[in-house]
Amino acid sequence: QVQLVESGGGLVQTGGSLRLSCAAPNRAISGYAMGWIRQAPEKEREFVAVTNRNGGTTYYADSVKGRFTISRDNAKNTVYLQMTNLKPEDTAVYYCAEGEAFFSETYYNHGENHGMDYWGKGTLVTVSS
Repeated sequence: QVQLVESGGGLVQTGGSLRLSCAAPNRAISGYAMGWIRQAPEKEREFVAVTNRNGGTTYYADSVKGRFTISRDNAKNTVYLQMTNLKPEDTAVYYCAEGEAFFSETYYNHGENHGMDYWGKGTLVTVSS
């Protein structure tokens, strides 16, 4: 069973920064695309960022470009999301996700399950104004 465990969420003021981590304790992530999806209260899930297997290609939602950075350390089986200049509209539960295939940026934004096959339980990020 795939297990993805997020950490690093919390309360931060507008303009602040947070770094989310996603650990995969029971299998290697090196063979998978890894990404972050978020869901704000009373809204649908939204693609945030994705990285391919070796981290050489990354895609971001327009709403986070220039502010968020996704990275991965395959040796540590961990994926990160560095979030800077946070805004109240970034408030959401952030889910780490894994995909067996790597798709186009358009598919990650609009495709089925945002191109992901497995999801963690999420970590809450709250940005106060």
